[in-house]
Amino acid sequence: MSSATIDEPLTDDSRFFRACITLMAIMLVCAFVVQLAMGRSSFNAPPIVHLHAGVFMGWLAIMLAQAWLGTGGNLVMHRRLGRLAVVWAFGILIIGTLVTIAAVQTGRVPFFFQPQHFLIANPLTIVGFIALLGAAIVLRKQTDWHARLQVGAFVMLMGPGFGRLIPMPLLKPYAFETACLLALIFPLAGMIRDWRVRGRPHRAWLWGICVLIGVLLLARWIAFSPAGNAIYTAATAGSPAAVTDGLAFPPPPPGAM
Repeated sequence: MSSATIDEPLTDDSRFFRACITLMAIMLVCAFVVQLAMGRSSFNAPPIVHLHAGVFMGWLAIMLAQAWLGTGGNLVMHRRLGRLAVVWAFGILIIGTLVTIAAVQTGRVPFFFQPQHFLIANPLTIVGFIALLGAAIVLRKQTDWHARLQVGAFVMLMGPGFGRLIPMPLLKPYAFETACLLALIFPLAGMIRDWRVRGRPHRAWLWGICVLIGVLLLARWIAFSPAGNAIYTAATAGSPAAVTDGLAFPPPPPGAM
């Protein structure tokens, strides 16, 4: 047995978290594939969009690898990949914010989102992801907290996936929140499992849920405040979007309704 691998049987917790993260990643990939198959998305997009897609899919690969390495006992590789994950997470924040600004400036915001709200809410969900991921890293020696906070962090990124599987145009003006909140199915499943196995839900699930709800409420409050107006004005200065109302829904593309 090498020092890099500890050959121990999987615990029930290990099996659950590995299965949970694997299912989350598969669901996200399937959501984007469905959109592509239905002709609702294509590869005809600006380079920043392709870069964003590559970074996002890279994170899915990292999460899957971490889940399988950690539960498989290869803790040395798990920790090494964890260092890359920290850098990659900040890459998601940077690229995610840039692609959001680019979408607002060029009028590519989906017609069921208000551009000003989208401009603020999208990066804030990534900030929530960073916060939960950071907490998971700080508490990495407390594996019960670490695993659940990792799932909570991943949930913060699931909105775009669920948004591609539900009728978003029918959910205005709360389409963004609806897509994000649907991802709570994973921590709720974890709470139910904890209740059955441990007798009560672990507090880490509540932290993840509260961060998501808090981010969504904060984003809506900022978007409809003078601060939101100032952020939208600064972000769209010198672009065609500068003369548009950031709180008005964009017109749908031909044949979309």
